[in-house]
Amino acid sequence: MHAAILSFGRYIPRNRIEAKVIAAHWKRGTEQADGLGILEKSVPSSDEDSFTIAWEAAKIALQTENIDPQAINAVFVGSESHPYAVKPTSGMLVSALGVNHFCHAADLEFACKAGTAAMQIVAAMSLSKQIKCGLAIGSDTAQSKPGDALEYSAAAGAAAFVIGMPTKTHAGICSIDRTLSYTTDTPDFWRNTEEKYPSHAGRFTGEPAYFHHIETLTKKILEESTLKPQDIDHVVLHMPNAKFPLQAAKKLGFTDTQLKLGFIVPTIGNTYSACSPLGLTFVLEHAMKGQKILLVSYGSGAGSDAFIMTMLRDGTPLPVGNTEKDLRHLTYAEYLQESKILS
Repeated sequence: MHAAILSFGRYIPRNRIEAKVIAAHWKRGTEQADGLGILEKSVPSSDEDSFTIAWEAAKIALQTENIDPQAINAVFVGSESHPYAVKPTSGMLVSALGVNHFCHAADLEFACKAGTAAMQIVAAMSLSKQIKCGLAIGSDTAQSKPGDALEYSAAAGAAAFVIGMPTKTHAGICSIDRTLSYTTDTPDFWRNTEEKYPSHAGRFTGEPAYFHHIETLTKKILEESTLKPQDIDHVVLHMPNAKFPLQAAKKLGFTDTQLKLGFIVPTIGNTYSACSPLGLTFVLEHAMKGQKILLVSYGSGAGSDAFIMTMLRDGTPLPVGNTEKDLRHLTYAEYLQESKILS
């Protein structure tokens, strides 16, 4: 028997800034943004941080399948932007959500794969019967230095999953059939303790970093699962931009159709620890019973987590989030103010 995703939720701030607005501020053309495939990105409001948006996503995850917060025995939160250097986001969520205080809780950090690391931990604890079910959350309000290429993509969002063993009451949305990780010391992206913004190694973030990890791990988990690319119905790869996952998918033998549901980066941006988990939430809304899902995250520094999942029933629509008319498109000055960025 496998652990399963019993419920899920997401939250994406309604603020957006278009790539062309960022380019215009720096008196540039849009060639760089066009190359990344980013049209616009989500921006946290001045009163939003990785805790508040994690709470929003987790609240929806509990409500979607009517999960009693007191049934939750673990809360693990992955983020690069925890609001406190010393004060756990997970502990705040335990109290804010009304979760059972006899609860395993921890904050995780592994660049953009900390959210999927949380999923692995909760799934393993469920399988070992240490817990009945737990919350795994990826949440970030990503930082980028003004004027850097990352400014086009660094975004905000959160995805939350209730993971546990299926029961008669909660039979599960999809099973987690297999998970595997691949880890190296590849310094493609970093932020020292006293620095406000991250640094990156330019083109080095591609071949030896993102592509090597995504491709190596994907091939291995497919091999171990005795699956071929055509056996997978939906694929979600980490999306630092729109260009990288499309290139990796093509090299691995996946089609645009397999990527379609979870390919959200052009209009949301890279939400770091929430990136591939957010893509998964869109797949879980629309995938059909029996379909197989491949999820592969990537975290700089560097490592990847991969999952093979099977839908146990048809997808579950989430409550309607921000519609087009709800979105607030910011000027660059508003963007600086809302994001608390000093140029």
